[in-house]
Amino acid sequence: MKATLSAIFASALALTASAALAQDKPPLKIGGILDMSSLYADITGPGSLEAAKMAAEDFGGEVLGRKIEVIAADHLNKADLSANIARDMLDNQGVEMIYDVAASATALAAAEIAKQRGKIIMFSGPGSIRLSNEACGPYTVHYVFDTFAQANVTGLAAVKGGLDTWFFLTADYAFGQDLEKDTTNVVLRSGGKVLGSVRHPLNTSDFSSFLLQAQASKAKVIGLANAGGDTVNAIKQASEFGIMKGGQKMSPLLAFVTDIDSIGLDTAQGLLLAEAFYWDLNDETRAFSKRFMERVKRPPTSAQAGVYSSVMHYLQAVKAAGTTDSAAVMKKMKETPINDFFAKNGRIREDGRMVHDMYLFEVKKPSESKGRWDDYKLLATVPGDQAFQSLEQSRCPLVKK
Repeated sequence: MKATLSAIFASALALTASAALAQDKPPLKIGGILDMSSLYADITGPGSLEAAKMAAEDFGGEVLGRKIEVIAADHLNKADLSANIARDMLDNQGVEMIYDVAASATALAAAEIAKQRGKIIMFSGPGSIRLSNEACGPYTVHYVFDTFAQANVTGLAAVKGGLDTWFFLTADYAFGQDLEKDTTNVVLRSGGKVLGSVRHPLNTSDFSSFLLQAQASKAKVIGLANAGGDTVNAIKQASEFGIMKGGQKMSPLLAFVTDIDSIGLDTAQGLLLAEAFYWDLNDETRAFSKRFMERVKRPPTSAQAGVYSSVMHYLQAVKAAGTTDSAAVMKKMKETPINDFFAKNGRIREDGRMVHDMYLFEVKKPSESKGRWDDYKLLATVPGDQAFQSLEQSRCPLVKK
């Protein structure tokens, strides 16, 4: 009896010690560097933070005996601030992985800091192709979209449809420049012509002079190589100028469902756009989006859906690897296909590009919509190996050729 009681007591002590040890372990911190207050706040911002929290909760709230802690900071669309935040998160706050990093200039800055420290960084909001080309790193993942895929899916469809002369309104920073360059290549390769372009400052409120130049070009398509509030304002002002009524097409080369909602279907109807995700695509996307909307009061953008998927994929890899060591976790992430509501048979290549299907949508007419957020009709599904840049074209030094 004494032996039995001693064994029970010893087991109880062991369990108590184990629980205490688990409580003593530091939390596993993941940090978002987001636009919480400016032109990309609807695309990423508080919604991306909420998506990351949802992933952590759905995973179970802890991994390897460590509580998962999700934090975020506002980079104010300043590259130097983004770099400083990344440095502080990784050096002082114990962050193991950085997620999202909305906007390309801020992402490129944060990527360099993560690369120097050998930490994983997973991009959902930024689009510059440089992130998986010249700026690629062994622990960098470009998860949702990039300028090559956006240009390839939208530009190719437009030129094939007879919209073969283009003029670009381009945001004057890394993302806009890359988007114009990649779309130009698609247009020219497809037999179209580029009649000109004009650069505009980031987050500008007055597009009148830029739109007048585009209108005067007589191009069939005015390509918007910008995003967020810049895209919304450019399309609204183009409508006020009567540009669409005059026969020219506006083509937002990166737009989200939140942008279309801001513009309104009366103005946005007929726009062609490429997306990595749409909330109403199938039963799985609708199920996730319903849960997201209960918390955020709007459907997720592709960037926000990508945050959930990327955080979940990271946590699963940490569990499988049994460690947070970047090399071991990245190896698991690249070995493991991504199959969830966001992607089917997605995979992370050696250049860090997560390859998955992309979609070409047309914005519905008001008469076709059943209500708010019912904005898209699917025109085509483009397989990932056709949408994204091939490894043969890659400029990432990690790719063996």
